[in-house]
Amino acid sequence: MLDIPAQPNDAEGRHTAEYLRVKGLAEHGVPSAQHSLGFMYASGQGVAQNDEMAVAWYRMAAASGLELAQYNLGVMYQKGQGVAQDHGQAAYWYRRAAEQGYAPAQYNLGWLYAKGQGVPNDVAQALHWFGAAADQGEPGAQHNLGMMYETGKGVAQDIDTATAWYRRAAEQGYARSQFSLALRSDGAAAVDWFRKAAEQGHAPAQFNLGLRYDKGQDVPQDSERAILWYGRAAEQGHASSQFNLALIYDSGHGVPRNEALALTWYRRAAEQGHAGAQDNLGVRYEHGQGVERDPSQAAHWYRQAAEQGMPSAQYHLAQLIDAGNGVPADPEQAVHWYRKAAEQGHLRAQFDLGLRYESGAGVKRDEAQALEWYRRAAHQGYAPAQYMVGTLLDRFDDRDPVEATGWFHKAADQGHALAQFELGLRHDCGKGIERDYEAAHFWYLCAARQGHARAQFNLGVMYSAGQGVQRDLVEAYGWLQRAGAAGVDAASSYLKKIAGRMEPQLLAQVQGAV
Repeated sequence: MLDIPAQPNDAEGRHTAEYLRVKGLAEHGVPSAQHSLGFMYASGQGVAQNDEMAVAWYRMAAASGLELAQYNLGVMYQKGQGVAQDHGQAAYWYRRAAEQGYAPAQYNLGWLYAKGQGVPNDVAQALHWFGAAADQGEPGAQHNLGMMYETGKGVAQDIDTATAWYRRAAEQGYARSQFSLALRSDGAAAVDWFRKAAEQGHAPAQFNLGLRYDKGQDVPQDSERAILWYGRAAEQGHASSQFNLALIYDSGHGVPRNEALALTWYRRAAEQGHAGAQDNLGVRYEHGQGVERDPSQAAHWYRQAAEQGMPSAQYHLAQLIDAGNGVPADPEQAVHWYRKAAEQGHLRAQFDLGLRYESGAGVKRDEAQALEWYRRAAHQGYAPAQYMVGTLLDRFDDRDPVEATGWFHKAADQGHALAQFELGLRHDCGKGIERDYEAAHFWYLCAARQGHARAQFNLGVMYSAGQGVQRDLVEAYGWLQRAGAAGVDAASSYLKKIAGRMEPQLLAQVQGAV
């Protein structure tokens, strides 16, 4: 007979009558009673919880061939409860129960083969045991079969069969399968499966249900319900839910804005490695939003996210390094991070990298490379980059001025004052475009209204000469006066000429108005 560990020195009176009844049967060699006694020790029912005693009684019942005891003994070995963890022994006992048709043991044995724990990694064996358990209705095995058919692991990929297995498990209430079905469903069906899994505490489902309420996707938009579901997942440590909670509180979307709560959730997500939260936390430290301004802390969080490949964090880190703000200034390191972000399509990083190649800051000066990076940002519709593409094209002798004009036009259409002035000049002199004084007047006027001094001067000259617009000495005087105040020296001589052509009363009126 197997040795049994010494039992705690408890008075018999502290044990329940059921414990004493089961103990008597177990000691007389009844396997089912031995298993029940082991379970009572494992769960602390009617006796002090004691894993070693549970193992001893499970072992006696298992040796008699009781499949449930074999399974539970395997669990104790797998978890290292009451005995040293030993996946080989776990597999041995699971197999003995599995061969008797016990579905949970078949499922667990399949997992050990899938993971190669205690047995060789063997996808075919995993598939066999999962299949045996799944056919008996074991939902975990059904779910795993679904995953294997979905990914084509150990079996020909078959999405329909995968979905069928997920559905069989989901209809038994298995949360992971309910979540998988939700991901493969649309509209109300998806929401229904997410809700079923979420109500069982499945964090990814709670996140997805929160997301639908947050965005108003397939359900009416409801920020309070979004917060409810995000919150349940967030309390389980689901980083994306923590981040989305922070975004809601930060923006005040549908709920009162709460910067302190936003900061709390950003920090919790950031500490779990969520790159978006780390970047946002960096922004708060950089600008002193809800925390004391601390550029070195900002750099710390930006770097955490940047090293995960987040382009906005790479760009923010580059800016700090470029300015020596919270970290030592290092133009080459700044270029390194600008490049990382630029290569991922971050348009401001692309533009700033173009500036550095153009000026030679932190990198060898290279106007061709500058043009390449400006172009990438320009193709994303960034007006300053479109203007710089036009400017650089103008410098190259072998470039078509028509192409430069096209880029100036794109930037000018977005309200870029320098591009509007340049477009006015090109219409004025017929460079890269047909000469058109009316168009020149239009673009000068656009730039002049934004305070562009040279455009104001040229506009004044055009009104004075009646070029592209009806002659108007009052308008001419007003625009030249503004240009002169902005530092255009030539404006003063034009003002004198115009003043000499105006009636004294009109001149006095204009000068008084100005």
